[in-house]
Amino acid sequence: MNPGIWHGGLEYKVPISVLSRIGTAAFLVPTAFSAPPVATILPSTKGQTGYTQGGQPKVSFSVILLMMYFPARLEPKMFSEPTDCQPDRERCIVHSPSRMMQIYSLKLSQIPIDNKSVELYGYIAVRDYHDSLLNYIVNRSRDDPIIVHQGSLIPMTGPKRGISMSSTVLLEFDMRIKKGEPEENDLQLIDGASEICEVTAPMHVYTTRIEGDCGAVDITSALVYEAVEATIEVVVPEVLSGFSLSLSSLVLIYGSRKEIQLFHGTICESCALRRSVIAVGLKFKIRRKGSKNGLERYCSFKAANHGCARRQIMLDIASISAKVTWSTDPL
Repeated sequence: MNPGIWHGGLEYKVPISVLSRIGTAAFLVPTAFSAPPVATILPSTKGQTGYTQGGQPKVSFSVILLMMYFPARLEPKMFSEPTDCQPDRERCIVHSPSRMMQIYSLKLSQIPIDNKSVELYGYIAVRDYHDSLLNYIVNRSRDDPIIVHQGSLIPMTGPKRGISMSSTVLLEFDMRIKKGEPEENDLQLIDGASEICEVTAPMHVYTTRIEGDCGAVDITSALVYEAVEATIEVVVPEVLSGFSLSLSSLVLIYGSRKEIQLFHGTICESCALRRSVIAVGLKFKIRRKGSKNGLERYCSFKAANHGCARRQIMLDIASISAKVTWSTDPL
């Protein structure tokens, strides 16, 4: 059993070190019985922001990164159409699968007030070896908060591109609960960063709990060996009648099948859905507007190093087109 896993109700140490936003050392505290491992951020040393207790400046790559809040520069699909494959694109030995991180879900596991919805805003993002800027998993402004309650999934808006695990990944978070005006009344849900090591991260799906001053967020993820980046683009080109659409990706990793929700909403006219970067098999759950009965359609895609694949679903109320573009990690 790998260390750092909550499995079968048993407790294991978690190999993730945690840094506070201002660089204070912190660690994960293992829990027992029914909850995932808990990340606890130590309070900062009063009057020593960004410095050691001896007064010397801290030299830390991770801490320096925390000061850079610009979005990631690199785009997905960087190696979907390479020109240097050998001997050819189908048998390419130049570009190959690599270790990548897959985030399955974010769940609001605890809030101060039970059974009441809250307005949540802020961000959760990663920084990897290829791009030290923020690759957002979720990013909502205070003017556009998410309305959720305890136990709700937090809708993911990213990542913008695949998350490389060729070296340590920094997971950064700053989520707050809106309490009206003024902004100073808002509650800090979670705030800090976790350094996830590519050597000790579990090789199967696991959940880590990030606890803050006013609640907690559960992050379910996995380290995937031999992975490629999949960019999903879904278009609804023709709509004859409004319908409710739920779009998910079904990912099979190490024998465990997990579902990642990509979209849930009402479609009333032709549109293109938000692009998603993920590992793939797609499930479409469709219900005619005003009807309680729904139907499910599946599109399966076989992973490749390069290129793209298309599928189309024809219904009596609409047509749906799905395209998946494959790319290896830019090592």
